[in-house]
Amino acid sequence: MAKKESKIETLLEQPENIIDDLQSGKFEEWFNTNKNLITYIGGGIALVVLLIAGWKYYTTSQNEEGQNVMFQAVYYFEADSLNKALNGDGNSPGFVDIASDYSFTKAGNLANYYAGVSYLKLGKFDEAIEYLKSFSSDDILVQARSYSLIGDAYMEQGNYDDAISYYEKAANYKPTKEFTPDYLMKLGLAYELNKDFESAAKAYEKIVNEYPNSARVNDAKKYKALSEAASGN
Repeated sequence: MAKKESKIETLLEQPENIIDDLQSGKFEEWFNTNKNLITYIGGGIALVVLLIAGWKYYTTSQNEEGQNVMFQAVYYFEADSLNKALNGDGNSPGFVDIASDYSFTKAGNLANYYAGVSYLKLGKFDEAIEYLKSFSSDDILVQARSYSLIGDAYMEQGNYDDAISYYEKAANYKPTKEFTPDYLMKLGLAYELNKDFESAAKAYEKIVNEYPNSARVNDAKKYKALSEAASGN
C-alpha cells in the first residue's frame, strides 16, 4: 500500500510526465501502465488526481511564461517609466495585464506588487491600494513592505484610521531590527495626525525599548516626549 501511495504522490509531484504522455497520444500506454493504481484509488479519484496534476502543470508553465514576459515591465519600472511599466509598450505587456493574465501564478502575484508601487509613485492611491491588497507573500521583508505602502497610500488620502491599521500590520509581521523601527515611526506619525498622542507615544516607546540600536532611536525618544506632552502625560 505504501508503494501505491508513493506512486500517487509521484503523479502529483511530476504532472508534466502525465501531460506529456497524454499530449503525445500515449494515453493507452499511460492507462495500461497505471491501471492497477487507477483501480486502487478508484476512477473518480483518479480523475481528480489527473485534474490536480494538470492544473499544477498548467500553473507552473504559466508562471514561467509570466516571469519571462515581465522582464520588460520590470526594466521600465527600474527606469522610472511607470506608465510603460504598468500598461506595456505595445510589444510587451505591463504589470496590469500580467497581473490579470497570470493571476494564479507567482508572476501574476508579483505583478500586483509592482503595479501597486507604480500607482503609488504616480499618486493614484486607490489603484495602489487595490493592487497592493491583491499581493500576498510569506517573504519576511516584502509582505511587511507591502503593508507599509498601503499605509502610505491611506496617509496620502488622509485616511489615518486605515493607515494605522496597515502600519500595525507592517510592524507586527515578522519583525526585524532593520525595518520594523521604520514602520513604528510611521505608525507613531499616523497616530499623531489622528490626534491619538498616547498611542503615538507607545509606538515610539516600542522603538526605544525593543530596538535600542536602531538609527531611529533618537528620533523616537524625541517624538515620544512630544507625544507624551501633547497627551498630557
